[in-house]
Amino acid sequence: MNTILVTGSPGFIGANLVIKLLQTLESGLIVSLDNLNDYYDPELKLYRLNRIAEVAKEAAAKSSPVKHIFIKGDTADKDLISSLFKQYRFDIVVNMAAQAGVRYSITNPDVYMNSNIIGFYNILEACRRSYDFVGAATSGTSDASACYAGVQHLVYASSSSVYGRNKKVPFSTDDKVDNPVSLYAATKKSNELLAHAYAKLYNIPSTGLRFFTVYGPAGRPDMFYFSATNKLVAGEKIQLFNYGDMKRDFTYIDDIVEGIIRVMARPPKKAVGEDGLPIPPYALYNIGGGQPEKLLDFITVLQEELVRATILPKNYDFERHRELVGMQAGDVPVTYADSEPLERDFGFKPTTSIRDGLRKFCNWYAEYYITQHND
Repeated sequence: MNTILVTGSPGFIGANLVIKLLQTLESGLIVSLDNLNDYYDPELKLYRLNRIAEVAKEAAAKSSPVKHIFIKGDTADKDLISSLFKQYRFDIVVNMAAQAGVRYSITNPDVYMNSNIIGFYNILEACRRSYDFVGAATSGTSDASACYAGVQHLVYASSSSVYGRNKKVPFSTDDKVDNPVSLYAATKKSNELLAHAYAKLYNIPSTGLRFFTVYGPAGRPDMFYFSATNKLVAGEKIQLFNYGDMKRDFTYIDDIVEGIIRVMARPPKKAVGEDGLPIPPYALYNIGGGQPEKLLDFITVLQEELVRATILPKNYDFERHRELVGMQAGDVPVTYADSEPLERDFGFKPTTSIRDGLRKFCNWYAEYYITQHND
């Protein structure tokens, strides 16, 4: 892992990935990119960037040879992406940049096409063009004689949303997913198709990761556990869709990052078929907790942890702050990951319990919102 590009680095998953790489890699350069849009509170993105900077500073103080550079920019800017690939000669590309959110895609489709389709296409094209520099000296290592071999692995974020209303559970990457119920899901399925085509045509080792309801400290405020906390703190009601009859395969952020790093290090192998053409070096995995949780049970644990962290008082009337409502457009009643292939190929399975994960979130929330605001 000499030179790595991580797009979407101030995002929830991207930031935690960069931090973990800074803490664990023995050498290399991490270049991260994001446009810092205002889909949600930019202050939270700046908080994550500052955290990355702190970890990078700690690494430098220990004379670590791992370096980090942040660049503000958009994956939809083809000239920028091309120039970055030409300048840094990335060995591994991790594309976490995307416009997230099922409900937001219903009212704001343009941003999804720009980021998730055009932006991802630009990444694919840049990976393809990276092979034009094969044999050239690289700038990401201390060895000036080292020669560049092009992008060795593209890892990109997909989503459990691609499964739509599939009734068969657990969801398997072998399942047919041709009927998305949201534009967001459609863009993520498109990413998988485009990556497969580029893997076949240009022999680019690519791995897609379907994430299942990622949660944890400094997460996305639009995710249910976070938005519900904000509303309860403000004394507002939280809406439980499908009248509370929902199940989600919640996955703690540390488990997600561990899975990504293991996948990064082992790209699909290149091979040639009987027709003399490349067999696509392409893989697709679920990363999920492997145990769907009832939404009402999840809410109960969240409430208990909010009280334990003294974010809410012990006598808080939770029942009065619940509202059971019908299904939201684009939403699905159940998500449930078959993560056996990930465990088989990488020896990894998410292990963080809902209790432990929500406790860490509530501890962070109390520090970030309650303590800071009181100060």
